[in-house]
Amino acid sequence: MMTLEKFEEAAEAVKKVVNPTKLVYSEYFSAQSGNKVYLKPENMQYTGAYKVRGAYYKISTLSEEDRNKGLITASAGNHAQGVAYAAKLFGVKAIVVMPTTTPLIKVNRTKSYGAEVILYGDIYDEACAYALKLAKEDGMTFIHPFDDEVVATGQGTIAMEIFKELPTVDYILVPIGGGGLCAGVSTLAKMLHPDVKIIGVEPAGAACMKASLEAGKVTSLKKVETIADGTAVRTPGTNVFPYIQKNVDEIITIEDEELTLNFLDMIENHKMVVENSGLLTVAAINKLGVTGKKVVSIISGGNIDIITVSSMVQHGLRQRGRIFTVSVLLPDRPGELARVAEVIAELKGNVIRLEHNQFVNINRNAAVELIITMESYGMEHKKEIIDGLGKKGYKPKEVQSKGSLN
Repeated sequence: MMTLEKFEEAAEAVKKVVNPTKLVYSEYFSAQSGNKVYLKPENMQYTGAYKVRGAYYKISTLSEEDRNKGLITASAGNHAQGVAYAAKLFGVKAIVVMPTTTPLIKVNRTKSYGAEVILYGDIYDEACAYALKLAKEDGMTFIHPFDDEVVATGQGTIAMEIFKELPTVDYILVPIGGGGLCAGVSTLAKMLHPDVKIIGVEPAGAACMKASLEAGKVTSLKKVETIADGTAVRTPGTNVFPYIQKNVDEIITIEDEELTLNFLDMIENHKMVVENSGLLTVAAINKLGVTGKKVVSIISGGNIDIITVSSMVQHGLRQRGRIFTVSVLLPDRPGELARVAEVIAELKGNVIRLEHNQFVNINRNAAVELIITMESYGMEHKKEIIDGLGKKGYKPKEVQSKGSLN
């Protein structure tokens, strides 16, 4: 059972492994939402995520005998690093089973802390089932990433830090995968300040907690599909579920495309790299339906590989209209390309890629296709450029991008 005494014990224990993550006031999100918005940047932890709190606290409570049996866990990445790092500090062996879809940076970081990594299954649930099987066969101690009250107590220490800095907080936004973080944070928050609103945030493609709360019991999804890999869980924890039922006021779900926009927001306005699961609470800020409140958004982690960063940036820029691609048809004769470029330059567009297809039509004199990818200042400027090309008779047609911009 999670008690105030246990939370205080955990808060003292995790001081040995956590970096101070002071609240960051966000002028940008405050102006957007009409609230006073603060970010709790757990992406700045040494292991890149909050998970080290629960992992370290759990291992610290084990007997020496249980630790020496060796530790095993399953994780999509952040808990893996937390367990691997904590195991290293305690000088014990750790095995981590990770889904085959886990970003490379999370796999390599886990290995760098000395853990043995086994890749198994497409999603967390499959990796977890395999880890439990190995734990039983080899007599190792299993450290559950979320469905463990001790682990959840360690994660809940975040709430204590929030209230020390901002005692009058009105809303705390918490990402949900299996529910450990949300169970810990919501339970302690309601102990310290019963009137605070706790909002759980899930990806729409993996909203297992929302489904469970609506059903009144732990419910498994048939499938999960989301770019927020750290929260891609089919079944929430049965042990932590009652705490969520009691202490969470609302669940908000977020579509994947919303995360790409907020990825850009965090880089441009706060110079922070945040993984997709960590962006869930940022995306939920404008969905609260309130103004004039003090809101804390827990940024759960920042472990994201460079290829995904590149993809997120490109998709985000396209969604904002700051990069777009159009196709125009023009006669195949000298000077036409220069005329199109001149129109774009006059409208202050910046061409970043051209594709010239002379074989789109049998009659090359009738038309060749020019595909132009360019930069603009945003949606209004984009429309200006497209309309300007139309007025010059080029009949531009917006098209989807073909591959990378690089």
